[in-house]
Amino acid sequence: MTGNLFIVSAPSGAGKTTLVEAAVRADGQVKESVSFTSRRARVGEHDGVHYHFVSRDKFETMLGDGDFLEWAEVHGNLYGTSRRHVEELLADGNDVILTIDVQGATQARVLFPDALSIFVLPPSREILLQRLETRGANAAEDLQIRLINALYELAQFKHFDYVIINDDLKRATSELLAIITAERCRLKQRGEIAEQIIQTFQIS
Repeated sequence: MTGNLFIVSAPSGAGKTTLVEAAVRADGQVKESVSFTSRRARVGEHDGVHYHFVSRDKFETMLGDGDFLEWAEVHGNLYGTSRRHVEELLADGNDVILTIDVQGATQARVLFPDALSIFVLPPSREILLQRLETRGANAAEDLQIRLINALYELAQFKHFDYVIINDDLKRATSELLAIITAERCRLKQRGEIAEQIIQTFQIS
């Protein structure tokens, strides 16, 4: 039985990465796909944990080789998800979460139409700005670009299956875990097991 694919998207600063990390810690059956990026690591980020940090030339070579399930240029940096890695995790029966931008989410849904998509909303513009400023890794110009892009990104929520408002991390994590659990209980996932159980009631 193959695993489920979950796509989590949000504007920069909405807290999608922190939310997904909390869900992965709480549920050992779900794996997070680590994306590749051409941007530099921020303070506290580690290669292979938060992202695979590569040069722009290396990223473009991988892109030309068809290595990415999805990719996008966001805020001047390149981001992409390894297609082979995701397909291997799913084939092994793992549930997989992609933490990607809305551009990447659109591409991923084309390749994986059965994937479940989740949009993470900040509770307000003020809080989004506060989170970006608290992060302390964005120059003033970069911060302005992220706020401008956020308006377009936020409007895409209507194309997703679920919406989580990230005003409280504990509650938002519980909602994400509930969505994951509910997807595992769908007929397409449990049908074969159900048939096996029913067979035990057959009189020989």
